[in-house]
Amino acid sequence: MLDLRQIREDPDRVRASQRARGESVDVVDQLLAADESRRSSLSEFERLRAEQKSLGKLIPQASGDEKQALLAKTRELSAAVKAAEAAAAEVQQRLDELSLVPSNIVLDGVPAGGEDDYVVLREVGGKPALNTVRDHLELGEGLRAIDTERGAKVSGARFYFLTGVGAQLELGILNLALSTAVEAGFTPVITPTLVRPEVMRGTGFLGAHADEVYRLEADDLYLVGTSEVPLAGYHADEIVDLSDGPLRYAGWSACYRREAGSYGKDTRGIIRVHQFQKVEMFSYCRQEDAVDEHARLLGWEEQMLAAIEVPYRVIDVAAGDLGSSAARKFDCEAWLPSQSRWLELTSTSNCTTFQARRLGVRERADGGTRPVATLNGTLGTTRWIVAILENHQLPDGSVRVPEALRAYLGGREVLEPVTR
Repeated sequence: MLDLRQIREDPDRVRASQRARGESVDVVDQLLAADESRRSSLSEFERLRAEQKSLGKLIPQASGDEKQALLAKTRELSAAVKAAEAAAAEVQQRLDELSLVPSNIVLDGVPAGGEDDYVVLREVGGKPALNTVRDHLELGEGLRAIDTERGAKVSGARFYFLTGVGAQLELGILNLALSTAVEAGFTPVITPTLVRPEVMRGTGFLGAHADEVYRLEADDLYLVGTSEVPLAGYHADEIVDLSDGPLRYAGWSACYRREAGSYGKDTRGIIRVHQFQKVEMFSYCRQEDAVDEHARLLGWEEQMLAAIEVPYRVIDVAAGDLGSSAARKFDCEAWLPSQSRWLELTSTSNCTTFQARRLGVRERADGGTRPVATLNGTLGTTRWIVAILENHQLPDGSVRVPEALRAYLGGREVLEPVTR
């Protein structure tokens, strides 16, 4: 949700942001019209109510025909006040609905364009020189680490089992992520994976991409696609204390995504699946600290990617590919040898005050309160197994274990194929 005062004072900036995202600019004029209508309706309601109160004070002093006339006028005003109140409520509802439509205002410097118009900020590490390239599924099946056939048998397409070293590898990635977060001062949190509609809506996930979200209609609850959602709702309708710096949480949860509209994309293996595990960083900070906090989140993500020893690049995501809540987003993409392309492993977003306004998260400032900024970033997820297996594969189908993960796999330095 945007600051309505900001829309009034600088509508052209909001229009420019909508245009950069490839979204409608008409909503800005609709919002301004609804705001003007709301203020006019409230003014009329307050005028009529004030007149009604004034007449009410005159009635005890009147008598005879004068009193009857005042009573009749009061009845007329009472009806008019009720009508004006209903009209004001209707306009307010319209304004509330419209206020949820515009996406967050894109920050200065964000690349213009769509999905393919990102800017590469840096590339780190060398791509492995492989004579024979196996993809992650072939490697995972050889290690008895990934079983998509039984996943499909039990749950359907895009589900899987992680078994043996596959399960250990996932837990190793997530535990390393959580340890990294704790060392950086984050509070670890195991979050709910079912949330109320107002929390899902407040984070901006029930907009254009609502078809990606699983909903349990009987309970009116949603399965989260990231622990960003419950962590954003954690301090909903609260005034938080940021005097000692940002409030940082690291959420560990299962995540669920319908992957609607992605049929035929990355259907092999575990790149694009319906369920996975993730450790997500989430930060509440002061508005003026959000840009620096965003850089810190990206730094912790890169620290994790260095630990698993995969080549990666950092991209500045273009405005048309940000998602409604983000004002700026950086992705880290690992090299995928089997497809000779880059694969997103992490994403970190600065959502400025967009989510906090919707969810009522504030801090005390200047004798009152104001919305805080919220930011998020992935620190480890199941998909990382793909990059680890492919970039650390050896000619015989075994896989070298990155040093940072060996303690989580019983000290193994190499994962070897299972021959039985």
